[in-house]
Amino acid sequence: MLALCGVPSRDVLLVSAIITISLSVTIVLCGICQWCQRKLGKRYKNSLETVGTPDSSRGRSEKKTIKLPPTGKTANAAPAPGQTQHDESDRKTEPRSSVSDLVNSLTSEMLMLSPGSEDDEGHEGASRENLGRIQFSVGYNFQESTLTVKIMKAQELPAKDFSGTSDPFVKIYLLPDKKHKLETKVKRKNLNPHWNETFLFEGFPYEKVVQRVLYLQVLDYDRFSRNDPIGEVSVPLNKIDLTQMQTLWKDLKPCSDGSGSRGELLLSLCYNPSANSIVVNIIKARNLKAMDIGGTSDPYVKVWLMHKDKRVEKKKTVVMKRCLNPVFNESFIFDIPTERLRETTIVITVMDKDKLSRNDVIGKIYLSWKSGPGEVKHWKDMIAHPRQAVAQWHQLKA
Repeated sequence: MLALCGVPSRDVLLVSAIITISLSVTIVLCGICQWCQRKLGKRYKNSLETVGTPDSSRGRSEKKTIKLPPTGKTANAAPAPGQTQHDESDRKTEPRSSVSDLVNSLTSEMLMLSPGSEDDEGHEGASRENLGRIQFSVGYNFQESTLTVKIMKAQELPAKDFSGTSDPFVKIYLLPDKKHKLETKVKRKNLNPHWNETFLFEGFPYEKVVQRVLYLQVLDYDRFSRNDPIGEVSVPLNKIDLTQMQTLWKDLKPCSDGSGSRGELLLSLCYNPSANSIVVNIIKARNLKAMDIGGTSDPYVKVWLMHKDKRVEKKKTVVMKRCLNPVFNESFIFDIPTERLRETTIVITVMDKDKLSRNDVIGKIYLSWKSGPGEVKHWKDMIAHPRQAVAQWHQLKA
């Protein structure tokens, strides 16, 4: 009896060991939980550098000869005083760490960016994309029965070319007459062009002038293909006091030639800095424009990798027969050295396959540092979330 009291029994030792092990495991788990909380709560700000548009030099009035219809002619004018350009600063996004990244680095989280989501807050959807604005003046000389239209300048035009810029010019109409039009000079590689060109419509009775609509269309000049529309402005002349020159600023709106209803494309970008590569995943499209007589299309997608103005590599998806809402889910890997990233553009073109004639272009997307607001945001989010697939809807453009 005395021996049993002095020596702990086997059950007591076993219980003590279990309690000790339980306490140790509890302490370790608490430490892991605290570490996870610190990781999940950590926020870091995007410090990417925004790329500004090139500064434009002020246009100089020059004498020039343009063949015009009998109702109009051009005249030179002195440069108008410039106005301060208001640049909208890009809002910073806050990338979030995924739980899978804490467990292991093998699984990547796909970030889905769409209009109205938290990550896209502060950025307008494709339907309200900023197309820039144009400054012009208009007035009527009653003694000479002449309408004067002066195209001054434009600001914050979107990039339409591979190089991240545009070659804009302006077409001038007096609707409903679409046969006779006047044009400004082309301003090469300029998103803030100055024209300062004056156009005179002579022999126009005032009673007819007030029945017309001044229509200005800004386009991007392309030597080898169709000029790309940038935006338009319509001003009924009966809404303006034409007794003296009126200077106006107008925001450009999408052109009403159908270019704004070409459909949308969902794609993701995944940047791997260690491998110097970008994975482009063409996911799906919706509401594509019907290009065939039967009211449908046979869409496929071409992806061009551009460095400066040179085409480097092309890849394409399969053709989806008779489908306006195709699902592709095809990924393409492009090798891009880090030092070339700023001069790289990924051009995505949705095509309509045609066996009997040339394939039609449904719409395009330009992804780079210098594209439109939605495209630039997608590019920056890709850089801010390395090794993660960042998905976003894009409006197809002409």
